[in-house]
Amino acid sequence: MEYLSKQRYDEIASELKHLIEVVYPQVREHLAEMSAQGDRSDNAGYREAKRMQAKTISRIRFLQKILEHSRVIDPDALPKDRVCLLSNVEFTNLTTNTLMQFEIVSPHEMNLEAGKISLKSPIGAALMGRKVGDIVDVQVPSGTIRLRIEKISHKF
Repeated sequence: MEYLSKQRYDEIASELKHLIEVVYPQVREHLAEMSAQGDRSDNAGYREAKRMQAKTISRIRFLQKILEHSRVIDPDALPKDRVCLLSNVEFTNLTTNTLMQFEIVSPHEMNLEAGKISLKSPIGAALMGRKVGDIVDVQVPSGTIRLRIEKISHKF
């Protein structure tokens, strides 16, 4: 079971609808055109159309599976004093004395450039359930780092 924000759930549902209603019919039509051109064994356009069809079907199935096994998070049910899903966490890396800020999100919403880390990442997992002032040691690929939580806020 995965938990998603309402925004991300809607984005995935919208992409799925677009793939089913717009992209797949175009891919199917293109495949029919390439198939009608004759010998399929020597038809690069046909092979490419088949690859696009497989890629589109794979993406549709992946998104369907995400939505089937996901639930939208009820922000009112989340604790406000602890790090949880959708928390904006400001913390200091005590190893380098660097202040950092990230939003804790589900793996399907992770985007480092947008400041969103997965709750399943080493840092995200270590911060979950912690309070302001807590110090945590986190095992990351480069070794162990020590973090102190400075602030927890929520957009909801």
